[in-house]
Amino acid sequence: MALASLESICKRISSGGTPSRKTPDYFTTAASGHLWVKSKELLDCAIEDTEERISDDGLNNSSAKYYPAHTVLVAMYGANVGQLGWLRTPATVNQAICGLVIDEQKADWRFVFYALLLNRGDLTIQAQGAAQQNLNQDLIRQFCIDVPPLPVQQRIAGILSAYDELIENSQRRIKILESMARALYREWFVHFRFPGHENHPRVTSPLGEIPQGWDVKNLGELTKLITKGTTPTTLGREFQPDGINFVKAESIEPSGILIESKFAKIDADTHELLQRSQLCSGDILFSIAGVIGRVCSVPSRILPANTNQALAIVRCASALHVPFLYMTLRDDNFKNHCLGHVVQTAQANVSLSVLKAVPIVWPPRVLLTEFNAHAESLLRQIQVLSEKIQNLRRTRDLLLPRLLSGQIDMEKLEHA
Repeated sequence: MALASLESICKRISSGGTPSRKTPDYFTTAASGHLWVKSKELLDCAIEDTEERISDDGLNNSSAKYYPAHTVLVAMYGANVGQLGWLRTPATVNQAICGLVIDEQKADWRFVFYALLLNRGDLTIQAQGAAQQNLNQDLIRQFCIDVPPLPVQQRIAGILSAYDELIENSQRRIKILESMARALYREWFVHFRFPGHENHPRVTSPLGEIPQGWDVKNLGELTKLITKGTTPTTLGREFQPDGINFVKAESIEPSGILIESKFAKIDADTHELLQRSQLCSGDILFSIAGVIGRVCSVPSRILPANTNQALAIVRCASALHVPFLYMTLRDDNFKNHCLGHVVQTAQANVSLSVLKAVPIVWPPRVLLTEFNAHAESLLRQIQVLSEKIQNLRRTRDLLLPRLLSGQIDMEKLEHA
């Protein structure tokens, strides 16, 4: 096994750009727009769609540039530094991402992705900067990984990618279940086409016309607690290599899946000190700093657990409210309301007072019960698939260092 710099096994290493936000026509919602990847979208997995797309003019009048399928992506700046991804289809990227186009005669792109995943800590420790930690293209070019012969790379990548394919299958099923739950929620509680809606005339409310017998309440009225946590280091406490789970905003995928490998750890004394933010099963977490609007439900399997000030903890007043409020917080209307009240300091954030004051159309109890009968089944299936994903990731991550270090003999494995 030889040590090789990334520069020596790549055809191209470069970064992209961002079209000017002052020209709205540089961005588009059309399906014909160019996929444009931002660093927050690098979640250590394949990328086949993007949050935003850019127009032809946006592409031609910026440093954004196309990268081919199977390009390995590395986030270079800030909170996302060291995050990875790879392109399933050609796409453009912004300036916070470094694209590695692998020379297929020298290396398997999947192997390089897994090697960077394993050695991420060694790469990010080289990040420089005072206000935020940054990598640059030169550091990435000179970074070295162990590279076995190409056939060995391909066998290792084949084993590890089989786990990722199973993970992606589960993620696709989660998206389908999520879209079913969201469609049901919007049909009943946004468009008001719930069972028997024909018999409910509309009345005026602070949110416009709503069915008679419904109400408008603030989120704070429907919960027994809305709070947030604290970063342990601000209290003189340090994170630990092992211990109690500490959930951060980057631990939550846009789909609502928790990435347990991205939890930090704290000791029992720190957890006790941070009593205000000790999590309970069924709590809803909503990101209120940095990336606004990521939502997940806290499963019992991760407890005991705690969180920091970037995540609001929403604890429902009744178990009956949980599915409805979870879907409400995941709805675009709720997120857009919060985005309209963002305070921009060092990073975008939404205050707890704003969160508590968000107005919500509140249906009668009988309709909540009926909604739960449908939604709970979908949400349970999502939780089961989420646990399956965590188990697959855990197994893959156990195999990763053993395969890449040569601890598992690929020749013997081939003939076993």
